[in-house]
Amino acid sequence: MGKKNVCVVVLGDIGRSPRMQYHAQSFIRQGFDVDIVGYTDSPVLDDLKEKATIISVRKPFPFDEYVPRTIAFLFKVVWQTLTLLWAILVKRKSDIVLVQNPPAIPTLAVCWFYCLLVNAKFIIDWHNYAYSILALTLGSNAPLVKLSLFYEHTFGRLADFNLCVTKAMKDDLHNKWNIEATTLYDRPGPQFKTITLFEKHNLLEKMNLNDFTELSESGEVQLKPDRPSLLVSSTSWTPDEDFSILLKALQKYDESDNIYPKLICIITGRGPLKCHYQQMVLKLKWKKVTIITPWLENNDYPLLLACADLGVCLHASSSGLDLPMKVIDMYGVGLPVCAYDFKCLNELVRHNENGLVFSTENQLALHIMTWFKNFPSEICEKRRRFCKEIDNFRAVDWHTNWMNNAYPIF
Repeated sequence: MGKKNVCVVVLGDIGRSPRMQYHAQSFIRQGFDVDIVGYTDSPVLDDLKEKATIISVRKPFPFDEYVPRTIAFLFKVVWQTLTLLWAILVKRKSDIVLVQNPPAIPTLAVCWFYCLLVNAKFIIDWHNYAYSILALTLGSNAPLVKLSLFYEHTFGRLADFNLCVTKAMKDDLHNKWNIEATTLYDRPGPQFKTITLFEKHNLLEKMNLNDFTELSESGEVQLKPDRPSLLVSSTSWTPDEDFSILLKALQKYDESDNIYPKLICIITGRGPLKCHYQQMVLKLKWKKVTIITPWLENNDYPLLLACADLGVCLHASSSGLDLPMKVIDMYGVGLPVCAYDFKCLNELVRHNENGLVFSTENQLALHIMTWFKNFPSEICEKRRRFCKEIDNFRAVDWHTNWMNNAYPIF
């Protein structure tokens, strides 16, 4: 029997869809031929450039700059339908189509139609609900939100198999729409790992952050005893992540006693609200806290996480049923995390067991101050509290987890 052809569909930026790239890597390791269809704004993982066929979909024209929003949405859907359908029709025939949801419109319909044409298996990987994301900006009673809900329900039930990211989502799909799904938890990719002091030194120098490490007389790298603390947060700068909570918490930290060290907060990521918050940050006149929002190369992001003393996650989840990939990346490098609390977060972060949880800026400020009190002399002991649980999480990598839970489907 010949190799099976798999098509992984992301109607978004492939390079910013780590889970779908990890799917593709696992398919390749198991001998499948892999096509990846989506936007190609960011670089994909290096091995996928060589071993998978990347099929670029042309991004929509910015209709919303010229016509009312509803008409622009209709034009965009028509554009995406035609460009996506063309992209998957002109490639080699697929035996399996694995599609990321969201986005749902028109991805699910186009992929279902293609599978019907070529007798391929139609499989949805549920990362969240598209209608819940729309509801953040339009309101839950908006006609477009109701249409999206009906659409996801309809095409979700037409799938041959379904994967999802949490047990809470698995239960919700079953109870709400009678859709049976298999939970496949995210795991960090192999690029997320602990690093040496020398690697930390090289990255921090590259970023012009020279207050953290130094070379000894023997030429060895050592941490400076008077270094500032380093906090990192990755955000998509979208409405489901309230960045103002972190700003207010850091304001309280800056106003706190001098027993706390200077703090450098590095915020990574791209998104629609980035410029808005950057303007807010420029107006701040803080004494202890410095915020920087650097542009990072793909290979530098895991290294930065491994340099940090604490990670902060602001992901709130529009549905309350998905888990933040950024926490998984932080755990991959052994970094303790302080995460915003929502309905199913305890499937990943458990307060005072493998991380810290907050709901308000006051709680976040208290966690940051407690964590960095007597820094750096007590930081190793504080990190050790969570080491065992984080190491247990890191022990199961993506491919092992994928083989146990997803591979039987394929």
